[in-house]
Formats: sequence, structure tokens, C-alpha cells
Amino acid sequence: MKINILGVEFDNLTLEEAVRQGAALAAGEGFHYVVTPNPEIVNLAREDASYGALLNGASMVLPDGIGIVYAAKLLNQPIRTRVPGIDFASGLMEQLATTTARLYLLGAKPGVAEQAAKRLSEQYPGLIICGTGDGYFQDSEAVVEEIRAAQADVVFVCLGAPKQERWMAEFGPKTGAKLMLGLGGALDVFSGQVQRAPVVWQKMGMEWCYRLLHQPSRFGRMAKLPLFLVTAMRSRTKGGV
Repeated sequence: MKINILGVEFDNLTLEEAVRQGAALAAGEGFHYVVTPNPEIVNLAREDASYGALLNGASMVLPDGIGIVYAAKLLNQPIRTRVPGIDFASGLMEQLATTTARLYLLGAKPGVAEQAAKRLSEQYPGLIICGTGDGYFQDSEAVVEEIRAAQADVVFVCLGAPKQERWMAEFGPKTGAKLMLGLGGALDVFSGQVQRAPVVWQKMGMEWCYRLLHQPSRFGRMAKLPLFLVTAMRSRTKGGV
């Protein structure tokens, strides 16, 4: 079931349901990509119709930000739960570790993906990480060939929005991979460079506040959340999306 939040069609799934679907896509045929929009990404889609089409063209559109959940309530189209991209990726890796599927990590600063690979291999015994690459490449075709040569089935693409979604849609089918996930700064977390909020903050939907306290430079981005909710309220009063 899809829930339309200001033009972006979200899948109304629990984390467990999303992981099962993701694992099925990774084991299936053809190419698929998954996006994890937060309010900032939805705003970008509202400003750029072509980008919005890329989001809605994904095999799964998961509600990463708590602001999406709040907006859904305001629009009388409640989403069952927030599905953070990093939690989806973690659940998927648990599944991949029991198979022969091969994972490639792409993004972040030089050295970060390699450190993430080391930590993830320890955290998920059996997980096959077949290659890594940083996000500062200039030649996308060369990256495509690296992924293809590594025989990757799944790729975590951590280039930030909107670059990662555009890259997955344009270059993903050429890599031979079956599934790509746009995960923003997830490699920084997986590598230990950035610490996630404690679980209690996550459960309260206050992870954004924790990040803001530890990264005050994010204030300008976070300040847009109230405006996003106001936009949702106005859309509701107009009877549209």
C-alpha cells in the first residue's frame, strides 16, 4: 500500500516487512533500487519533478524521517512506522550473511568504506563484502566496471541526496547488481566515524534532536522541518497532496 506524502509515494511497511522484501529483491532477477526519503528529500522532489519521478520509480520508498510520519498523520494518511534506512540496511545484512550474496560499499570519504567493511564483517559473520569505493570519484563508468568486476549483488550507495538517487537510477542497471540502497551518511555510522543516537532517543523519534545537539551545523537543515509540516497541513486543508 502506498501513502502519498506531498507527491512522494511511500510504502506503508514495517521494518521487518521491508527487510523481507529487500532480501527477496536481492535474490531475484533484474535491477531494483530503494530510496529512504526524509522531509528534506521530499522538499527536493517538490522542487524538481524529475527527481520526484526517480523517487517514485524506486522498488521501495521507505519513510526514513520522523517528519514523514508526522506529515502522514496531518494528511490523515497515517504511516505505520518510521523505517530508518540504516536499520533497513542492518536488517538486510543479517539476511545476506546467511546467503552467498555479495555486498559492495560505495560512498563517504576515502578510507571510510574500508573501515565500515571491516567492522561490518565482524558484526555479521558470513557477510560477503566484495569491494568498496569512496564517494569522491569523477568517472562513474569506472565505478560501474569496479562493481561489475566485483560481482556485487547488493550495493549501498552513500553519496547523499539527490546525487545517490540519480546515480542509482542512471548507472545501477549497468553494474549487474540486483539491488541498490541510497543510504546517505550510513557508512560514517557503520565505520564508527559517527555515533547514532542511543536507542531510547530513537524510540522516542528524537534521533534528529540528538544529532542536532552533537552536530550544531545541521541547525539550518533541521529548521526546515516545521515548514515541511506546515506545508503538509496546508495541503490537507486544500484536500490535496
